[in-house]
Amino acid sequence: MQHRTLSLVALAAAALTVSGCASGVEASPDPQETAFQGHGHVEGAAEMSEPQLALTTVDAQGRVQQLDLLDQTRSDIASVDEPTALSTDGRYLFTHDADGITIVDSGRWTWDHVDHFHYYLAEPREIGSVEGAGPAAVATTNSSTTGGTGVFFAGSGDAVLLDTAALSQGEISELFRVTTEPHDGLVVPVGSFALVTEAEGGSAASLVGYDADGEELAGMTIDCPDARGTITTRVGAVVGCSDGAVLAALDGDELTLEKIPYPEATTAPAATTFANREGRPTVAAVAGDEGIWILHTRERAWTLLPAPTPLLQVSAVDDADEHLVALAADGRVLVLDGATGAEVASTEPLLVETLADADALAGVSLIADQQRVYLNAPLEQTMYEIDFADGARIARTFDTDTVPALMAETGR
Repeated sequence: MQHRTLSLVALAAAALTVSGCASGVEASPDPQETAFQGHGHVEGAAEMSEPQLALTTVDAQGRVQQLDLLDQTRSDIASVDEPTALSTDGRYLFTHDADGITIVDSGRWTWDHVDHFHYYLAEPREIGSVEGAGPAAVATTNSSTTGGTGVFFAGSGDAVLLDTAALSQGEISELFRVTTEPHDGLVVPVGSFALVTEAEGGSAASLVGYDADGEELAGMTIDCPDARGTITTRVGAVVGCSDGAVLAALDGDELTLEKIPYPEATTAPAATTFANREGRPTVAAVAGDEGIWILHTRERAWTLLPAPTPLLQVSAVDDADEHLVALAADGRVLVLDGATGAEVASTEPLLVETLADADALAGVSLIADQQRVYLNAPLEQTMYEIDFADGARIARTFDTDTVPALMAETGR
């Protein structure tokens, strides 16, 4: 799941393929009569023949815009309170503000059916808000119609699990709200279960399993000192710890927890922000000034790669060529060899103005999908589409009429 944060004071000033059981379907002529309910369909949505990808942005004043990547049309889809951060699962936008989070349905999503996908399009809408004190951490699964969405409020210690199925119907329903010691914590959904951080001395120290009713699961506790950062992969949910990562997965109807320790004698800083092409088993993270952490969730193993230059962000494309994509500290987007860390290709610096402003830089997102990489340049009022497989070629540039302070790719 993508999550970007920023301080918006400076930005406010700057702003003055369907196959398998649905082969060949172009679009349901009557969404209410679609034959594919149960495959990510909800009432009022049309099934499409290709992913309905868009870049959704939020400016400093809370204006939410969507750029359709197929026809390049733009539309305003919501207006929210001034945001401090943005999280997404590829369908819903969770905008963070001083009083909690506001949830916006982009109206675009992909249903992952393992061996094929279903693509849907509906009207975007603002769903509502979830109140909480202090900064919020949002964690999602790869399903936009089932399971749960986790929200942890650091100021109050409230751990909330939202019903994602209810979100798909335009409703907010809390499956549970558990109050813990205030800390920078997480609620990580895993199927019908969730992991909640437990604090010790004011910091997250372990993960505790809960069922959907908010009851602790016997024997489902695992050490995870300084728990920080989470992502859902094809294998399960990853949570970063100072001594490695926890992999939470389902074995039938049972929740399993497994520790993946860092290699012995490593001195590299722990991974705290993970990124990949959504759903893939391999994830990447910046290892401070010492390189790149690669976590192979299927093999339950870490690899530490050297970086050719200081990096701000990195993501695992996890394609046949093992590409990584990264944002360098000088504003270039790099394509890296995932086996060696060597530079394969790069753009010119794309963020000259934004790099000089820490507040604006905090809202920059580097997003990889199967074909392209997307990058927002807030102070340049531009978004870039980059073909990582073609020498980091800039395929398209999208100038904006507002500051794209925060950005997410929706429809994936």
